[in-house]
Amino acid sequence: MTDPATLTLTEAARAVRDGALRAEALADACLDRVARLNPTLNAFLSVEAEEALAAARRADAEIRAGRLRGPLHGVPLAHKDMFHRAGKPCTCGSPIRRGFRPERTATVLERLDAAGAVTLGTLHMAEFAMGPTGHNAHLGRCRNPWDPDRITGGSSSGSGAAVAARLAFGSLGSDTGGSVRLPAALCGVVGLKPTQGATPMDGVMPLSESLDCVGPLARSAEDAATLFSLITGRTDAAEGIGQGVEGLRLGIPNRFYCDGLDPAVAAALEQARAVLERAGARFVEVDIPDHEPYGDLANLVFTPEAAAIHAPWLRERPQDYGPQVRARLLQGLMVPAATYLQAKQLRALHLRAMIDGPFTQCDALFVPALRSRVPTAAQTDVGAGPAMAAVVAGVAALTRPVSYLGLPALVTPAGFDPDGMPVALQLIGRPHAEATLLRIADAHERAAGWLRRVPKTQVFS
Repeated sequence: MTDPATLTLTEAARAVRDGALRAEALADACLDRVARLNPTLNAFLSVEAEEALAAARRADAEIRAGRLRGPLHGVPLAHKDMFHRAGKPCTCGSPIRRGFRPERTATVLERLDAAGAVTLGTLHMAEFAMGPTGHNAHLGRCRNPWDPDRITGGSSSGSGAAVAARLAFGSLGSDTGGSVRLPAALCGVVGLKPTQGATPMDGVMPLSESLDCVGPLARSAEDAATLFSLITGRTDAAEGIGQGVEGLRLGIPNRFYCDGLDPAVAAALEQARAVLERAGARFVEVDIPDHEPYGDLANLVFTPEAAAIHAPWLRERPQDYGPQVRARLLQGLMVPAATYLQAKQLRALHLRAMIDGPFTQCDALFVPALRSRVPTAAQTDVGAGPAMAAVVAGVAALTRPVSYLGLPALVTPAGFDPDGMPVALQLIGRPHAEATLLRIADAHERAAGWLRRVPKTQVFS
């Protein structure tokens, strides 16, 4: 019999709704995998097994009574440990928040609850969501399901690992400079960073008021569309699912994104392009402004905003930060106010240049999510040493410019490198074009068939 945990969110929800599978069986399957695999992966920080099973049994009773709560009825999810749930611990990956119990629940979680989701627990994250690799000085690192010696990406490290390893059917993460897209890319799942401001942020740990946004990680574009629709209230997200890409134009930027690609990454992108061309998409080269400075501009916005939030703790509890996070926050304190304001003011100008330029020629940009193959933990465990800036900037080089511009972007698997590690494609759209990005990713999945490949965590029993 097929392990229920290996279904997609869409398949699992349908099976519960149709009575083909009990919600309790879904929760049992996920919890069994958590028990077997989490000691290796370190993806879950807390597991609420009894509460999850009780909620699943209630969901089954509701189905028997003819009551369907919503599109996620009885489907187990787990989320990055920075979303507030009333009365539950929320650590934000830091000892500073140990014991913090919020009084109210984040709106995004309330919306998933209302849709019938079952919560399994909370997931690993970089300390205060500041780190693109998956390392955490207090919690240890989260491990990649495809190869535990490789990084998961961050800061939504547990979300990427849990969804890829089939420990949960979907997850919410946050993306300030790539923190949804990087774990999705490195763990081989779908990750959507919405348009800036599209998702409610109340009850979500703040980091950078100008760049923070919530996004889903899931096993398919259809799954991601469901989660995105529920947390935003947008009804158009799934309109393109199953519609193919006939007539869509995908832009290949003439600079920056494809510079210096690892040959394995370039080969996977060429394969993905061929798949989409056969499906009817048309590729065009487009001229873009130089995005190289946008990563630096993003940093000039993000670090001062983060430092302002953390200033009291930096004064009172500096020893409770990991060395890398403390060093990055202190950098933010050194950014002059005029420089910060200029970086913010330039955003509108640069965004307008994209809307009036390349997005008049294409429906989405087709670019890599990472220039390199998935790095090892040893390569990126640099703490606050001299290599810190280069490692952080290198991992997030292709995601931070999009965050600065506030554009939506979606990461989806594009294949595997010679070592069997995922390679990802990043699709970038004009503001509020999430439905188009999901449509393209869905068409690629259906044609390429990546969904059924499960990481080798199956052998970690």
